[in-house]
Amino acid sequence: MFGYHVPAPDQAMLISGSRDSNGDSPFRVVTGHGTFVLPLFRKVRFLTLAMCEAEVAEACVTRQGIALNVRAVIAFKVGNDEESIVNAAQRFLSDQDQMSVLTGRIFAGHLRSIVGSMTVEEIVTERQKLATEVLDGSKSEMAKIGLTVDSLQIQSIDDMKLGYIAAMAAPHNAAIQRQAQIAQAQANQAAAQAEQESQRRQAEYARQTAVVQAQYKAEVDRAQAEAAQAGPLAQAQAQREVIAMQTELAQREAALRQQQLVAEVVKPADAEADRVRILAKAEAEKMRIQAEAAASYNRVALDRMLIDQLPQIVREAAAGLSGANVNILNGADGLGELASGLVSQGLTILDSVKKGLNSPPASTEKLES
Repeated sequence: MFGYHVPAPDQAMLISGSRDSNGDSPFRVVTGHGTFVLPLFRKVRFLTLAMCEAEVAEACVTRQGIALNVRAVIAFKVGNDEESIVNAAQRFLSDQDQMSVLTGRIFAGHLRSIVGSMTVEEIVTERQKLATEVLDGSKSEMAKIGLTVDSLQIQSIDDMKLGYIAAMAAPHNAAIQRQAQIAQAQANQAAAQAEQESQRRQAEYARQTAVVQAQYKAEVDRAQAEAAQAGPLAQAQAQREVIAMQTELAQREAALRQQQLVAEVVKPADAEADRVRILAKAEAEKMRIQAEAAASYNRVALDRMLIDQLPQIVREAAAGLSGANVNILNGADGLGELASGLVSQGLTILDSVKKGLNSPPASTEKLES
């Protein structure tokens, strides 16, 4: 759209021709969004906020007076706040490549100053301390021009072939070489001992192998001799084992046959005998019950017969009395008493007969005897 401008994500858009709403900046700063700019009356410029790099290769003199060539790399950028953008834009907007040049010069000066306060040993062994002190010394100066440093890396330190650093490392190299030689000697000694141990083990193995082979041959010879002597004995032993097995087989067959006989003959016979006994017992019980029933029936029949004969018995008794000289004193009452006495005598006779019939057989046999 005509008059509408949008800065890139790593840019700051600077709009000149009007003061900022706060009145603190000589121009308006826009980042992260677009805005409408009145053509002809306003001017738009862009300042990079991307990461920049500066290299430093500076000859420095240490506190010991030894010259060193120090190489470093600085990563920096324009600060994100509006003040840093304004400061950087006023200095580098027309030539933004000058930011790397100026940054390299600033760090070169601080690097010379810091190296001059340290010894070679400190610089070589404490590179991080050197980088930290250079960063701390340049921070305020970089902030004035709107730049911030993300990192400083010391790439190399060279004594320009003076040999100081090599001489400083010589004792360590000698110690390392000496340790390496000692380690090599120990390794050689260990290898020699291992070789001797291997040879000793091989000799011991060969000796043990010979002993084992001799023992094996002796065992083979003894076994062969025993086999030659034990031929007939082994055959007899085998025959005994065959006979024993045949005997065991015959015993098993006999036991099996006995089990078959028990299953086929004895058990069926026992079952038949049990059946006959049960039937006989049932038949006897049946006859006993029938006999008791018959006896009971006979007694009932006899009682009935005696009762039926009771009038005849009374008549016969009366007939016997008819020829006797009996005086009845009290008339009809006396005659009634006489009839009642005859009936009582008949009943007494009937009870005697029944008791005689109900008496046990043993009494009857005794009576007969």
